[in-house]
Amino acid sequence: MTDRLRIALAQLNPTVGAVAQNLELAKATLAEAAGQGADILMFPELFITGYFPEDLLFKPRFVSDAIEAAEAFAAATAGTGVTAIMPCIWRDGDVLYNAVLVCEDGRVVARRYKRELPDDDVFYEQRYFERAPLQEPVTIKGVSIGIPICEDIWHPDVCAHLVDQGARILLCPNGSPYWRNKQAQRYKLVRDRVAEDNVPLLYLNQVGGQDELVYDGASFAIEPGGRLVLQGKSFEPELLFSNWERTVDGWRCTDPHVTELAAIDEAPWRACVLGLRDYVEKNGFKSVVLGLSGGIDSAVVAAMAVDALGADKVQTLMLPYRYTSEESLRDARECAERLGIGYDIVSIGAPVDAALAELQPVFGNRPVDVTEENIQSRMRGVYLMAVSNKTGALLLTTGNKSEMAVGYATLYGDMNGGFNPIKDLLKMRVYELAHWRNQHLPADCLGPAGEVIPQAIIDKAPSAELRPNQTDQDSLPPYPILDEILNGLVELELSVAEIVARGEGRFDRPLVKRIEKLVYIAEYKRRQSAPGVKLTRKAFGFGRKYPITNGYRDVRETVEPTVRLEGKGVE
Repeated sequence: MTDRLRIALAQLNPTVGAVAQNLELAKATLAEAAGQGADILMFPELFITGYFPEDLLFKPRFVSDAIEAAEAFAAATAGTGVTAIMPCIWRDGDVLYNAVLVCEDGRVVARRYKRELPDDDVFYEQRYFERAPLQEPVTIKGVSIGIPICEDIWHPDVCAHLVDQGARILLCPNGSPYWRNKQAQRYKLVRDRVAEDNVPLLYLNQVGGQDELVYDGASFAIEPGGRLVLQGKSFEPELLFSNWERTVDGWRCTDPHVTELAAIDEAPWRACVLGLRDYVEKNGFKSVVLGLSGGIDSAVVAAMAVDALGADKVQTLMLPYRYTSEESLRDARECAERLGIGYDIVSIGAPVDAALAELQPVFGNRPVDVTEENIQSRMRGVYLMAVSNKTGALLLTTGNKSEMAVGYATLYGDMNGGFNPIKDLLKMRVYELAHWRNQHLPADCLGPAGEVIPQAIIDKAPSAELRPNQTDQDSLPPYPILDEILNGLVELELSVAEIVARGEGRFDRPLVKRIEKLVYIAEYKRRQSAPGVKLTRKAFGFGRKYPITNGYRDVRETVEPTVRLEGKGVE
């Protein structure tokens, strides 16, 4: 039995489904941990398969490949002196478990299974795995160690059982995605378990983007008394070491070291950049392209793309029509120059006019409306997709959450694209992040420092420029008001009456009802939108799942007829 332990937490960025690649990363990390004298090395949840593999788990060959890779990793521990905790799937007969394998001396010496399986807006583990009975601790270097897996620590009985059975340290591998203020929630959770059980808990989280989710790392350890003794970086891979010693009061960290986390205003930018970078690189793209309109949304997406990939991998197009202002042409060019990215001007005038002329016999004498505006947007989408096809660059779309909420977007037009880094950002948050980025440059971002988004873009009234002198406020309330209403409807799920009351006279019931209607009837558009980084609990698609065919309205209000809205003009 030892009185000292050196524990390594592998805060790494696996790729879902890349079993061989993840295995090689694990072996390299094992060698590094052994070289630095680690006694225990733990990897994040389901590391071999990547978290979360979804219906890959229904493929028998995938399951077999993952288990074989986990056994190959166990063999690699021979001669290292390291006991490795490797989370992986495990098949016991016909039953599949979310498991951890305890590996030492070249073999698997113990297996433990996850008991509490999340079944919420992000993960559906009950679809794939069997719920395990309460598990027993494992003995590592003579020390009783409990290994609750992610969701397990949300249930006090799991940790309490491990400690009752003799566990003196808890090691918890996680696949916990980022959203705003998530780390405070994790701290409280872990402090509650530590206070209840009076043993230290080390919380390991993975890092990286996986489709719409971003894992922020930020692994940490808390010892009895609620003391934070270890804190890893936000949004960056690293191998974290900490030294522990048995005392009369139990195990305590002898070398506390706490890294400053990304600030709450910085974290959304970092999340968007990491999510974009990993989506591009893990899917094999070499570059991205986007339309640069001279507006705030496309400028912010361009800056994020440069921070994620570097200026040489970002191409932009300005696609003017007769309503495009000289200010927009100037601002887009200046933004591209400040970011150092490619910038081309390609007019859509001739094809739009030709389309309108060809459609005139069909349209007849019907009055001009948003249909003509949508042709402009869709022509831009055609051009951008053509460049994407020709160059192999991933097309980024640039609609914010406020627009997506109320349907202020054109299907097969400005909604074209393969990924949208600002999909879960309300409009006012886009402005806030633009201000923030002009004053800060995180160390892992590849763009230039300074004011990369021209102040003129931030200051001017937002406009789709699809008709003369158009602004967004022709069709929508001012964005501060709209975002407050949307926060109530989408994030908080409040009733119309509750939102009106919270507004304290700044907006009335008819306006809230109108926005509610727009949110409901735009669901069919959101179902066809590009994936994008999830930043809140109620991200469209991954966090908020509403039916397209939906007759519900607040029963205390008059039911209004449903009208499909198209394009940038919502009325």
